[in-house]
Amino acid sequence: MDDERPARFEAVYRQTYGRITAYAARRCDSPQDAADVVAETFTVAWRRMDELPPGEEATLWLYGVARRVLANHHRSEARRRARNVGLDVGLDVGLDARMAGLYEDPPDSGVELEAIAQIFRALPGDDRELLSLVAWEGLDRREIATVLGLSRNAVRVKLHRARRRFSRALTEAGIRFTPESRLIPVERSL
Repeated sequence: MDDERPARFEAVYRQTYGRITAYAARRCDSPQDAADVVAETFTVAWRRMDELPPGEEATLWLYGVARRVLANHHRSEARRRARNVGLDVGLDVGLDARMAGLYEDPPDSGVELEAIAQIFRALPGDDRELLSLVAWEGLDRREIATVLGLSRNAVRVKLHRARRRFSRALTEAGIRFTPESRLIPVERSL
């Protein structure tokens, strides 16, 4: 039995490492933070191997673990920033340089993408997470329900509302999408 545990962990690690790393990287401010989140996620997986479900459900379970690790990471970062508020002068040098006219904005499409990113960041955290699980992770409603510990119906309703809020915010910002410019989820590599 002791030989099966490391072998199973290694198999799950090899199968899911890329997806969990991408998940963390898209939600962290630095590659180092993402690496810490991934390491902690797999540490939890090792400690809780008996709870790790078989097959594709393991990936969804790990997304749920990574989500909780990220929440802890973001809370820790917020506390750290609050302690260091007086020391963080100059973090927005690039923004200040742009505002001072030291360099120009990229072409319109880049400006529009930046506006979309700002609108996305302004959404409530739950909306961002739902939309990210669809667009970045390529998960369907059943899989999202597993990751978030919700019913499929709750995910359907929350996802509908998140999409509606995002769409409304884009419309208010004057950003229009045509059927050709639709955001399409990334293909998963298995």
